[in-house]
Amino acid sequence: MIKKIGILTSGGDAPGMNAAVRAVARTALRRGMDVYGIRRGYNGLINGDVFQMNERSVSDIIHRGGTVLYTARCPEFRTEEGLEKAKAKCNELGLEGIVVIGGDGSFRGAADLSARGILCVGLPGTIDNDIACTEYTIGYDTAMNTAMEMVDKLRDTSQSHDRCSVVEVMGRNAGYIAVNTGIACGAIEIITKEVPYDLNSIAKKMLETKAHGKQNFIIVVSEGVGNSTEIAKILEEKTHIEARATILGHVQRGGSPTVRDRVVATQMGHYAVELLEQGIGNRVVGMQKNEIVDFDIQEALSMKKPYEIELHNMAEEIAF
Repeated sequence: MIKKIGILTSGGDAPGMNAAVRAVARTALRRGMDVYGIRRGYNGLINGDVFQMNERSVSDIIHRGGTVLYTARCPEFRTEEGLEKAKAKCNELGLEGIVVIGGDGSFRGAADLSARGILCVGLPGTIDNDIACTEYTIGYDTAMNTAMEMVDKLRDTSQSHDRCSVVEVMGRNAGYIAVNTGIACGAIEIITKEVPYDLNSIAKKMLETKAHGKQNFIIVVSEGVGNSTEIAKILEEKTHIEARATILGHVQRGGSPTVRDRVVATQMGHYAVELLEQGIGNRVVGMQKNEIVDFDIQEALSMKKPYEIELHNMAEEIAF
């Protein structure tokens, strides 16, 4: 049986990471394991920024955004020398397994460490929901709700000024936050990398709906598309409707996680410990059809995730 495990968070922070850390620590401690928190991701593992955790180490963190273990990029870990340093530190500390909470880049590191004999299990922690092996990632629901609340506030100003608000939401190169936020906020247009768009057509749509009494507009743009300021400028030139761009930015990563993020993070953390307890590593935990499942890391990284095109098409049909 595994006696010692570590926990780290890597890549961008996401609401719900703390709930996952809590679940991993409490489950492992309950099952008789020693648990070590690794600060600042793989950088902390290489440099020994590690501390032993107990039940109270994770008290009062389930409701907090960010990550109490902190996170950092670690270019050194991508090198052979860095990997050997990480393995040596695991051997020094007696760590037999590590739960890695992060995104695709974090999982590649977990795969490299697993290949060197350290059992690693990845949990999908990213607001972008762009990890192909899982229908849901920790932080996604909170980020969407934050974006929705911000757009709702912008709508008040758009209504007051008969204005078009072009709102850029996060999501890296994936349009999942954009399409869901756009539907939830009644956007007249949702612009993502996955679906071709034409500003002439959008301008025409705006003018047609204005002719039928609509006075203000919301357009949601995915981060992967970018150019929100330029989009707003072009649409204003074509329609003579005042348009302003707002980039919501990192506010979407913060805040207290929603019920869904807390529950899913807890389920995934608990499951990760069960895998390690059985001596199983090189896995990524995910969700399929609302069930917690796991995949080989390499298999998970090779998967492609389909865009929610049905949602996008539905939004197009009812936005006028």
